[in-house]
This record gives sequence, C-alpha cells and structure tokens, in this order.
Amino acid sequence: MTGRRRSSPRHFPRASATAAAACTAVIASLLSGCGSLPGAGSGEQEPVTVMTWAPEGTRTTNMPGMPAMAQAYARWVNSRGGIAGHPLKVLTCNERNDSVEAARCAQRAVDAGAVAVVGSYSQWGRSFMSPLEVAGIPFIGGYGASAEEFSSPLSYPVNGGQAALLAGNGRQLAADCRRVALVRPDTIQGDQMPALLDAGLGGGRGAGRTGGAGAGTGGSRDRAADIKAPETGTDYSPQVAAALEAVGADPARYGTAKAGGEAPGSCVAASLGDSTDTFFDSFRRLQESSPKVQIGSVLGSVDQSMVNRSGGVSGPLEGADVTGWYPAAGDPRWAPMRRVITQEAFDDNRIDPADQGVQTTWIAYTVLRAVIRQLADQGVEDITAHALQTALDRGDRTIDTGGLTPMLRWRDDDMLAVTDFPRIVNADVTYQVVRHGQLVAAQEGFVDVAATLERRPTDDD
Repeated sequence: MTGRRRSSPRHFPRASATAAAACTAVIASLLSGCGSLPGAGSGEQEPVTVMTWAPEGTRTTNMPGMPAMAQAYARWVNSRGGIAGHPLKVLTCNERNDSVEAARCAQRAVDAGAVAVVGSYSQWGRSFMSPLEVAGIPFIGGYGASAEEFSSPLSYPVNGGQAALLAGNGRQLAADCRRVALVRPDTIQGDQMPALLDAGLGGGRGAGRTGGAGAGTGGSRDRAADIKAPETGTDYSPQVAAALEAVGADPARYGTAKAGGEAPGSCVAASLGDSTDTFFDSFRRLQESSPKVQIGSVLGSVDQSMVNRSGGVSGPLEGADVTGWYPAAGDPRWAPMRRVITQEAFDDNRIDPADQGVQTTWIAYTVLRAVIRQLADQGVEDITAHALQTALDRGDRTIDTGGLTPMLRWRDDDMLAVTDFPRIVNADVTYQVVRHGQLVAAQEGFVDVAATLERRPTDDD
C-alpha cells in the first residue's frame, strides 16, 4: 500500500520560562550528567547551544562516537569563528539505552535552552520526542533508530533509518537468495524488520552471483524466516541452528563448509546491533559442520572492525552483502570529516570515521551549519529553536552534504509516501560487500528504495 503525504502541525510554542532559566539550567545539567563544550570562537554573535546524546557503557548498542564527533565538530567550527559568527556550544548526554534516561536527556536540553538536538541516537522516541515537541526544539539528523524520528513534525531525518537499510538489504540479497532467514532482536523495533526485508526481497532485481537454481528473481521465494534473538545474548547457537535449518543448509545434501560445501540460494541476514558480533562468533563455530551460506547485514550491525575480529578474509563475513546509508568509509567524500577528526580528535578512540553513528553526526551538524548560515543571510541574528524549525520547514534552499546524501529538504512536498514513516525524505542506500577482508563499495552510487518502502505491505492490508 502507498501511504499518503500528510500535512503536519508545525509550530510548537516554546515555554517562556526556558530562556529565563537557561544559565542556571546549563550548570544543573552538567551536575546531572550532561557534558558541555564551551564555544571557543570569538564571534560577536550569541552562542548557539545544541545537544547530542547517545548510549554509552551499556550492555546493548553503544554510540560513544556520536557525542565525541559533536564535540570535535564544535572545536573545529569555533576555531574558525563559529557559525556565521555564533560560537557553537555542544551539550552531551548519556542516554544509556533507557527510556527514562532518554526523557531526562531531552528535558535537560529543554532546561539548558538548546535550540536543537543534533545527530543523536536513541531507540526511545516516545520518551524523548514529547519534551522536545512541547518546547518546540527540532531534532536534526537523528540516527534513525526510532519510529518517532520519521513521524514527528519536529524531526528532520537525514537518512531512511532502519526501514531503508532493511529494505535495501533485502534488495541487495534478492539477486542471490531464494531462501532467507532473518535473525533480529526480539524487541518492538525488531518486530518491524521482517516485513521490511521481505519488501526488499520481493522488489529486488538482477542476476544472481551464484548462478544456482532459484537464485535471483527467476525462482520462487518465500518470505524470510523470522528468527527472534535476545538483544543482549551471550551465545546465539540456537538462533544460528534455526537460521541454517530454515534456509535448507543441509550438510547431507551439500557437504560442510569445512570441506568446501555451499548451499546455493541459501542466505542468512543478521541485524542485532552490537550483539551481531556475538552472533557471528556462534555462527563461525556452527557453520563448519554445515554448508556455507550467503550472509547479509546492515552497517551499524557489521563494520570493518567486526570483519577484522571475525577473521577477515578467512572469516564468515567474507563475501557478505552489507547495506549502508552513505558511501563506503574509504570514499573521498569523507575527506572533510576525516580532516576534522585528525585536527580536533586525533587521539580520541571513541571516534571511528567508518562508524555510521559518527558519519550521521557529521552530516547532521553539516545541516545545522547550513541552516544557521541561511538564517544569517536573511538577516536573522537570534538563532532560536523556532527560527531553525521555520527555516527547515520552509526549505528555501536545499542542503548540500558534499555528496554524502542527496540534496536535503524537509518541505511537505519532499516527504515520501511511506506508510508509518511519513518524514522520510531520503530513501537512498549504498550496497557494500566484504571483499578480501575489506568492506568496500559493491557498486557505484546510491540505490533509491523509496518505491520499495511505499509498496511495503502493512498490518492494515
């Protein structure tokens, strides 16, 4: 079914007490766990205060590189006079992968007088979006881990979130896969994944690499087997066994991977966030006694460091199809971000330039900088949350991210007609592959999965 574009209410009144309490609230927020990076610029304009949050030190997904990248960006931009003369002040907060902490981070942003939350990660959209909406604070370039980021009129996503990644990975795998098992977290967010992967599998086109019977779109294909897994598991052997059985990886028929046996058309996709590493530890052990299958995943669950840890060219991820939002980490379009990291955070091991969280934060701050400059060009000196929201909604100019995404704009006419995700404006993904132990581009350019998402069946169909 194709969702209809919807008009959303736009202007949320800002609580009048917020501005008056800004100074004392900043101090209070620091004492309660948020970090602050004072603006180093010497511009004459008032500082612009924003917040970036992400989970750190938890048992599930951690994104310490996102607030670290935000701080490095602030140091860099302030050393050059700020943004249109405004020093940039970045507050950070540990969201701890907890709904209560996510709400607290949002409230701290409100209390500190932040004009935007930028480049942040949280699965708890219901918890953090409400305080931001009440205060009229835009959420710019979130990671895309919660459904609310693609429904709230105060959210301005720079990517297509989990929806685009799963649909894209399905399309990427469709060329080779007749039988697919998806191993995903047993969570509310995980419950959306099978339908998204199936939509991509159904919409995939192209000849298979294996050339085996049933590969590609010429053979029939059932829906992916849905293998639920605990989000914080320490051993995924039962899920590996279930996935291999579901895709018909029968050693009696095909032999074992150790002996060179392969099951053509059989594919296992895993998307478990940080726990994907643990899953492939179990997978590597069990596959020796089963035939080799094709692997699929998404960036954020798989990255170069995981490929290295799992054995590189001799590990289970060699040949894996991996879908991301942005160009491969070695693409020259990332050179400006890498220079900033080298100049401002060379010894900060939290920042991995190949990490999609770090990359999303860079893109989100690129958007923030562009919008503030647009306001300055229009003679607006007071950079408020309402001013940013108005400029983003009006979309007088598209925003250039240096080719890392398509040109971005968030007018009603720019929203894609995707049921459940009406705020998506960018449904492009990239196809990458693990080749010779390195995660590299599988093909040039972006793949637009908008049509796949728009045709995705829903529970109402």
